[in-house]
Amino acid sequence: MSILHCGRFRLPLDRPLVMGIVNLTPDSFSGDGTGSDVDRAIRHARYQIDAGADMLDIGAESSRPGAIPTPEDEELRRLIPVLREIAAWGVPISVDTYKPVVMRTALEAGASMINDITALGHPDAISIVAASECGVCLMHMSGEPGTMQHAPQYDDVVREVREFLAERVARCREAGIADNRLVLDPGFGFGKTLEHNLALFRVLTAAGTDELPLLVGLSRKSMLGAITGRPVDQRGAASVAAALLGALKGAKILRVHDVAETKDALAVLAAIEQGVCNE
Repeated sequence: MSILHCGRFRLPLDRPLVMGIVNLTPDSFSGDGTGSDVDRAIRHARYQIDAGADMLDIGAESSRPGAIPTPEDEELRRLIPVLREIAAWGVPISVDTYKPVVMRTALEAGASMINDITALGHPDAISIVAASECGVCLMHMSGEPGTMQHAPQYDDVVREVREFLAERVARCREAGIADNRLVLDPGFGFGKTLEHNLALFRVLTAAGTDELPLLVGLSRKSMLGAITGRPVDQRGAASVAAALLGALKGAKILRVHDVAETKDALAVLAAIEQGVCNE
């Protein structure tokens, strides 16, 4: 059984972990952003934990298609008060950011994982993560959020995503970041058409490298809207189905908005496969 090292936490990966989303932006695509309302954000974080989340992922800058970059000081203003409060709860906290200063400040405030849509692409990011003991999620993205969905193209999306992630893993290893701290995310919806997303999902494990754990984040995304024809606030069932299929295809972390529903689906799967309840 592999163990993910996230700061002071050791997370067994013998079952899929549910990562509950806490969105601190005012313009979340899913409509659940708390903006600058610290109390509301903390309440939502508690709600996700009470619903059964194994860890939280909090982000203070929108990365939805067409998003405008958030100034560093504004991202910190939204993030740090919430992080300082929930870091004391004794659960692993992942911070969704690509900015080195935000990474450093978040780690000092109690974050145990960095979730970077650029796969530590900033020149200073790898050294900051390497100097800590945090976990890190390396995600594939083609382009940047503002323009990434403007006609993305690949010759072979599975091969290109795999090669990109393999290169980033190699850079992390060179910097001294151990494999047991690494998680990979193929980046569904980040510079990819529906066809690209489906091709990646069909061969999910092939998009990874060296059997490192995969994170799947499909919750409420536009690809589910394209498949079902439903608006974002009616994609709960599709999101749970996608998470469950991700687990069946080997994903070790499921990043979701609907924690309780996802946990129920995983409990049914565990009972069928193992004959026991998924505690």
